[in-house]
Amino acid sequence: MKKLSKLLITIIITLICLIFIRKDIKFKTLFYKKIYEDSFDFGYINKLYKQYFGKILPLSIESTKPVFNEDLIIESKEKYLDGVKLVTKNKLIPLLKDGLVVYVGEKEGYGNTIIVSGSDGIDIWYSNMDNINIKLYDYLEKGSLIGESSNLVLVYKKDGEVLNYNDYI
Repeated sequence: MKKLSKLLITIIITLICLIFIRKDIKFKTLFYKKIYEDSFDFGYINKLYKQYFGKILPLSIESTKPVFNEDLIIESKEKYLDGVKLVTKNKLIPLLKDGLVVYVGEKEGYGNTIIVSGSDGIDIWYSNMDNINIKLYDYLEKGSLIGESSNLVLVYKKDGEVLNYNDYI
């Protein structure tokens, strides 16, 4: 019954948004600006959803457990473009904090890149990735395997502004 009520509330919220988008041009403009132009914080929305409704709606009976949970072991670091290039002891790269994957692809100057939006509003770019083991819009927990890299590049951003990586590493 609890799962059904969460599903119904989610459907009602979605329908209300769709109705407002169709009927109110100001709401539609604001909605599209927030989603497509601004840095929309999906991680924060996920955090709110979990806070008020519990876990994400399970669509299957089975529960999953991570099989990989390691820390990043840094041997050396040096400034690189807007971030920091790390030489790591481990080539398997763990996620540094919980978040939603909002970008997977090539970034000029950075190579294969994953951008994860954290629930604190900070986006972390994981660049120079050799193999990527996640998909767009996956919600991942800290320590999850995201891929492989021999020279990982990290960039920290909030609201489009580059943050000092020394505050986070």
